[in-house]
Amino acid sequence: MSIPFASQHTPSFPALLQQLGASVLVSTYQAGQLIILRAEGEVLNTHFCEQEKPMGLAAHRERLAVGTAYQLWEYANLPAVADKFTDPVIHDACYLPRTVHITGDIDIHELAYADDGELWLVNTRMSCLCTLDSAYSVVPRWRPPFVSAYDLSDRCHLNGMALKDGRPAFVTCLGKTDNAADWRANKASGGLLMQVPDGRIVIEGLSMPHSPRWHQNKLWYLESGAGQLCTADPETGKKTLIAQLPGFTRGLDFCGRYAFIGLSQVRETAVFSGLPLTAQAGERHCGVWAVDIDSGQVIGCVAFTGSVQEVFAIQVLPHRFPVLLDIDDPLVRSSYSLPDAALAEIAAPDPVTAAFEQATQQHREGNLDAAIDAYRKLLAQAPAHIAARYQLGLALTEQQRWQEATDALLSVIAEQPGHAEAHNSLGLCFAARENWPQALSHYEQALAADRQYAVAHVNRAMILLKLGRLTEGWEEYEWRWQTPALTPFECPQPRWQGEAINDKVLLVHTEQGAGDAIQFARFLPHAAKHCKKLVLVCAESLRPLLASVEGVAETRVPDAALLDSFDYICPLMSLPRILGITLDKLALTSPYLHIPGYISVPEFTGDKRLRVGFRWAMDDSDLQSPCPLEHWLPLFTLPGIVFYSLQTPVSPAESELLMTHGVINLEPELGDYARNAALIDQLDLVISVDTPVAHLAGALGKPVWVLLGPHADWRWLLDRDDSPWYPSMRLFRQKSPEDRQAIIDRVRLELSGTSSQSL
Repeated sequence: MSIPFASQHTPSFPALLQQLGASVLVSTYQAGQLIILRAEGEVLNTHFCEQEKPMGLAAHRERLAVGTAYQLWEYANLPAVADKFTDPVIHDACYLPRTVHITGDIDIHELAYADDGELWLVNTRMSCLCTLDSAYSVVPRWRPPFVSAYDLSDRCHLNGMALKDGRPAFVTCLGKTDNAADWRANKASGGLLMQVPDGRIVIEGLSMPHSPRWHQNKLWYLESGAGQLCTADPETGKKTLIAQLPGFTRGLDFCGRYAFIGLSQVRETAVFSGLPLTAQAGERHCGVWAVDIDSGQVIGCVAFTGSVQEVFAIQVLPHRFPVLLDIDDPLVRSSYSLPDAALAEIAAPDPVTAAFEQATQQHREGNLDAAIDAYRKLLAQAPAHIAARYQLGLALTEQQRWQEATDALLSVIAEQPGHAEAHNSLGLCFAARENWPQALSHYEQALAADRQYAVAHVNRAMILLKLGRLTEGWEEYEWRWQTPALTPFECPQPRWQGEAINDKVLLVHTEQGAGDAIQFARFLPHAAKHCKKLVLVCAESLRPLLASVEGVAETRVPDAALLDSFDYICPLMSLPRILGITLDKLALTSPYLHIPGYISVPEFTGDKRLRVGFRWAMDDSDLQSPCPLEHWLPLFTLPGIVFYSLQTPVSPAESELLMTHGVINLEPELGDYARNAALIDQLDLVISVDTPVAHLAGALGKPVWVLLGPHADWRWLLDRDDSPWYPSMRLFRQKSPEDRQAIIDRVRLELSGTSSQSL
């Protein structure tokens, strides 16, 4: 389970990029990504492009080269394609894949374009510099004098190259050695900086040197093992320390008086142990540091955390906001570059095609009104344009203009009965109007046209589950892993499908939201009966609470899930399918969550009134809430009740409103779900919109009233005021979008005669 990428930056870093009119390209073979660091106003924007083991980088005029695991990729900048990107800011460059040369696995540590445009490669495994020829993998051109022959054994770990006057002039390597990987024996102090082509050693005794560069008539290099940026006098070999940095320095490029340096967060491993850097106190970082080479001062940085822990190469790009396209990007298929002579003979674009492209561009950018207007104008000229008619139906669906969308989509399938996407969108339209038979019919027709249409499978699952047809619904719901919305847990262990694993360790991992995790945790005790040991992987906010579930032997957070610690794996929300759960088995054992004994929270004492906790919105908006806070105010006048707000976050205005009406705001006490459970346990009743709080109260067996919007989630079924998931739960359904106050009026009426005994 991968750890999400995150970064932090100093305000000065994007400001420097803005000042220079530049961006920084970073390769990280460890994470398999190319990352472009771009300034977007006062913040830093990161653009990712996935590549297999990207290493060396080079840019020359409108060309970009990237060395990967066994290939050399060259990209070309097509500025006209950049014009198609306007969100979030205007792009000024677009690099498209142009050629791929298969080099074989040679570890292309660095690249550089000579003045004549020829590309030079550092071939680390063969300990040489080489160039390319279409007839060969590579053409070796130079090797250190002490390397007696070419092979693939990485004799000296040749890793860096500097050009001077447009030709290779200096290299770095990690040892003056001529046997397979002998450099490892003295990696801490055996590094060399050498001159090309004569092989003269400029300086030796270096700790893992990398990234030599000739800039402003000086020879620069990184002494990676010591975390340093240095210069060396090519004649005398005198070393000058320019900057000490908090990480393994690898990857260097310049823009005027500024150096951009890659840092890696090396660990105490066999490769990196014993270095001066690892012996130093202080935290080591991964990211890009900017140094003023005149003063040696760090003037800005961006630090990476999570999935990116090592940086390989750095390349400054002369563009403010470039983009790098993956080879599968649709724009790669539809973008062309031709010589000027050919461009002069290009035919004018077809007006219908051009109009469709403009309409779809508006659609992609979220300008739905403009897109709908453009589609309709196009269809007035070309009524038979099925793609435009489908896109019109799609845009209308996104605006929830259900009848108009239905009319447009029905006209599509009248012409093309097997149009799977149109049937799927029609399913959404009919489901929104609660016409379940018609919705199911269109999903089934979509699947008849394309049995692998994962989104249609999942949409069909939602309706089957809502109708209580759980056995069919669980089966269809497995298609969720084939949709773009979810990324499966990648590991070599097989998925558990219900077979006997009595002597095996089963890892169950949560997915989607906290409410789903709490709701489906009820199945963990039953899964545990099928295996020797059950390990649960979940978010840290859930871990203390879910660790107390019966049958859970161990809990881990995602980045601590060791791949060699289990035999089988299963997503939490796949358990009901495997266990054969039907409506009458949903509640199982209730309550099934218990508060850890070590949790300490303030006690609600000294008040004999009915204690009611409530939550009116999700964490980030009130989109799921049929009742914003203002609608709850009539409840607070009821006698004999003290209200506790379980909402987080609470704005200053909302906090003031709660205080004015005598509501106790628990936001300062709310924390992880175990702590929240301890607070809820002291309440007599919880009232909530569809949030994890509702699931938490139900799983604890507390009386809970849930306020549902007009399009309630599948798990609440249809036309019920109770829930088979939680015996202590009552459901209050909002009949229409305009029914917000009415639902509170019903709750107030119910509360007015309620006591703790009647609950």
